[in-house]
Parts: sequence; structure tokens; C-alpha cells
Amino acid sequence: MFIDFEGIDGSGKTTLSNLLAAGLKRLGYRVAHAREGGELQAPAARRVRELTRDSRLLEMSPRTEFFLNLARDAQQLDEVVAPALRRGEVCITDRYLYSQLALSGGGRGLPMSELLPACELASQGLWPDLVVLVDVDPDLARWRKRLGKLQSARAQDGDSRKGLAGAGLAVRVREAFLDMARGDPRRWLILENNDVPLRVLEQRLVDAVVARLEGREVPVQRIVPAPSTLPAEPATVEDAEERFFLALDSVEVREPALAVWMVGGLPGLPAHQRRLVYTERFPALTARGLAGLDDEAAWTLRDVLAPVAPVEVASSLGGLTSARATMLRERLYPRAPEEVLSGLKRDSSPQAWALRERGMRDGRLAEVLSGLAGVDGDEAWRVREAGMQRKLYAEVARSLGGLATERADALREVLLPQDRLAVLRSTMGLDTPLARGLRESLAGKALKLVLRSLTGLTTEESWALREQGAPLTKEALDSVDGLDDPRAWKLRVAYADRWPATVLSSLKGLALGPHARALIDRVLAAHPGRLPVLRNAYTVIATARHGTATATRVHRPETLSQVEL
Repeated sequence: MFIDFEGIDGSGKTTLSNLLAAGLKRLGYRVAHAREGGELQAPAARRVRELTRDSRLLEMSPRTEFFLNLARDAQQLDEVVAPALRRGEVCITDRYLYSQLALSGGGRGLPMSELLPACELASQGLWPDLVVLVDVDPDLARWRKRLGKLQSARAQDGDSRKGLAGAGLAVRVREAFLDMARGDPRRWLILENNDVPLRVLEQRLVDAVVARLEGREVPVQRIVPAPSTLPAEPATVEDAEERFFLALDSVEVREPALAVWMVGGLPGLPAHQRRLVYTERFPALTARGLAGLDDEAAWTLRDVLAPVAPVEVASSLGGLTSARATMLRERLYPRAPEEVLSGLKRDSSPQAWALRERGMRDGRLAEVLSGLAGVDGDEAWRVREAGMQRKLYAEVARSLGGLATERADALREVLLPQDRLAVLRSTMGLDTPLARGLRESLAGKALKLVLRSLTGLTTEESWALREQGAPLTKEALDSVDGLDDPRAWKLRVAYADRWPATVLSSLKGLALGPHARALIDRVLAAHPGRLPVLRNAYTVIATARHGTATATRVHRPETLSQVEL
């Protein structure tokens, strides 16, 4: 039997496919997993995958990407899948040709009628007996994926080629998967991975697959999750806090690390009380979740956690320039020099320069450059010149963030052939000829970064780019965070149904006036049980109520990489 797992990135298909393989082996079945442990078993397929993920290959067209992905699947088929099936084993794949149809057709917009014949050729007529679609809320999948990066120490990973298209790509891919499942219900089984414990999903999955192996019919296509514990009526601004923490209780039982991550950056006593509960079991995640918080409770918790989670505490200091932050950085430097130095953005104080000079003496030029964004002056330019001599091009570009001077743009021009994406990231909030030209040239290749670079801008060009990008991806709404502009409100209202969680997060920093309240109530009414929506609604409300106790930038799960700050 040939079983394929499909789903968007972060859906949990790799985990569940490996759990199924282990479960079937315990029952005595002979099983081969073509991506056991999350790694493609065919070496040639792994090499091809590296090409399709490389974000430096900006000119790679959707057709080229499609054919490379076909080559990867064809190699897996020839080297792993077909031999396993000939041996009479149950063969499990984590992605197959359906992924290429969903990505290239649904995601990239190539005609399905042109893709299908190529997939037939690559398949040699061999298609799965069962396709398990692990379906998940795309916003929740993104939370899980970012958390996974943190826990595996990959938080600084850059974007993949898929990532550069923006979060809307996953939404379109998911819709394509669901269309394929509806069109072939006997072959496809939909497994929802939103709010059911993993052990329950594993058992239901094993039961359904064993039924197929034994020739018994599976009565339904969708494995229905357990009923939600949330009240049936929609939440409102008044009860959003209670509703969010009720939902968080359920997450704590199912995915405790995710619950910790979800209170990150939230001000106020209820969130602080939750962090205290998590501190002993998840000290590092709790510490990282203090990012953006500048109240007494957060500082007390940093002092408690500094000995056990120095790296994460240092990371939480980004954007804070008080004397208290300086003193803590000096304490933490011996154990977390990279995070201390990278967190000095926009800080040109003598204390910050003393730390930078210490870092230079310790041979940490790259980290010093990473924390130099927004800092001008002769000392800063001498450091950048040293970085150019060492060919630290990405770090030098990062150091230019927030600088709109002619000198900064001249250096960006020099850096463009070396790292266009790093240069683009450095133009966030800038309206210069170079920034405008770079956005225009890369809008079709790195839409997410182009839209994020518009943050805070209210120029005609910025609104035109947002209006073009909003139907495709949520980052158009990310770029209006905190903007109280009629055009920002128009964009929020127009896309509240398409990007509900992001529309809410874009209200952070605004007062809870009539427009904000009406929009929050509308989104909550339309999505009463969606955890990311509840979380973002509560974040907006809590930030408005406790705004004086938070730093200017509110922590958001999508912004884990210091490159993007």
C-alpha cells in the first residue's frame, strides 16, 4: 500500500507520517518511510530540494521550480517508493506529486491543465492508494513552524523561496489541497490538526489506515475533531481576554510549549501570571517571550531567568535602551555576546559603544554590525568599512537599517550584487529613490519582504504596492501596523475576511476607539474559535490598556529573526 501525506508547511504531516510508520510497525506491518525522521531518503532528491529552497535564486521561475520538484519526486519514486512496494511493504511519503500541483497550480498560479500531464509522466502511473491531508489553520501552522525553529536553534534561518512569496502562498496551497480532496473523496482522508491532542490524532490515523489495509471501508472522508470547549456565541472586545485564556487552557494541555509562546509579548497581569506558571518548565521560551515588555514584572522575571536562560533574556532586550537594559546587557555579555551585541540597534549611547568596542576586541565584528542598524556617525562607518573588508556583506547591509542618508544608499548600491535581500530588508520604512527602485524590481520575486519594507510609510507608492499585494498575502496588512490613516482603515476593512488575524494585529498601538472596536467585534464574530484570531484580538486590547508598560515594538511571532527587525 502506498500512503502519501500532504499539507502546508507547519501542518504536522512529517510528525504524523512518522508516528503512523511507527504505529504500523508495532502492529507487525513491514513499513518503509521515504522521508523517515524528516529527511528525504534519496540523496539526489535532497540535493534538488536544496536548490528549490535557496532564496538567493530569485530569478528561478515557477515553471523551473515545478520541474525541479518533479525531479525530486521522480527520484524518490525510483529509489525508495517503487522498490518498497515491490517488496510488499507499506510505503509512506511525506509529500508527493500532489504537492507540486498545489504549490505550482494553487500557489503560483500555473494552469493545472498544463501541470497534470507532467505529473503523470513523473509518476509512471504510480499514485498513492491513500492520501492523508493534514489540514490546519495557516496562522496556527505558522506559529508552530516558528516555534519549531526556536526550539531547534534555527531562529536566524532566512526565508526559503516559498517564504519570500508571503504567508498568502500557504493559504492558496491549502485551498488547492482541499479542492483535490473534495474531487477524489475515496482516495483522500482529511485529518484536522488544529485542536486535538497528537496522541488522539495518531490513534485515529492508525485505525483509519488499518481499516484500509484490511479492506474495510472508511465511513467518512474527514476525521472530525473533538467539539470545541469554547462557548458557541462569538467573543467581543469585552470578553476577549476571558475567551483567549480559555482557549489557551486547551492549548496548554495539548501543546504546552505553544501556550508559552502565545503569551509572549503580552502585557498585563493575566499574561504575567501565566508566564510565572511556565517559568520553571520552559525558562528559555518564557524569557524570549519578554521581548517588547518594559514593565516592572517583566524586569523582575528577567532577573530571575538571567542565570538559567542568558541568551533568551539578552534577546528580549532588543529595542530597550534604558539604564536598566544597559546594566543587564553588561551582566549578560560573557554568556550571550551575540545576542547582546545584536540587540544594540538604534542605540548610540556611550554605554552601547563600550559594548561594541568590547565585541570588536573579542573578534565579534559580524555581531557588532548586526546591532548597528539605525546608528550613524564616524565610529559606525569605520565599523562598516571593516565589515566590507571582511566581506561581511549581509551584516553590513543589516547595519544600514533605518538610515536614509546618501552615504547609506551609496553603500547599498555597492552591496546589491552581493545580497539583494539583505539590502531590501535594510530599507524598512525608508522612502528613497533606491528603496523605491528595489521594491519595484523585487515585488515579483520577494513580495513578503517588499511589503514589510513599507512599514510606517504613507506615500502613494507604498499604498499602491499594498493594494496590489493585499489580495495575495497578509504582509500588506503587516505593513500598516499602528497606522491611523484612512487608507489603512480601508485596507483593514476590505481584507478582514481574508486575513483576519493580521488585520487585528495591525491595530496594535492604536486606541480602542469606535473603528477599532467595531473591527475587532466583526472579526471575532466571523472566527469565534480561531486561536490566532483570539490571541491577536486580546493582544490589541491588552496593549491599548497597558501601552505605557510596553516598548514601542510589540512582539509578533512572525518576526523571530533579528534580520527583519
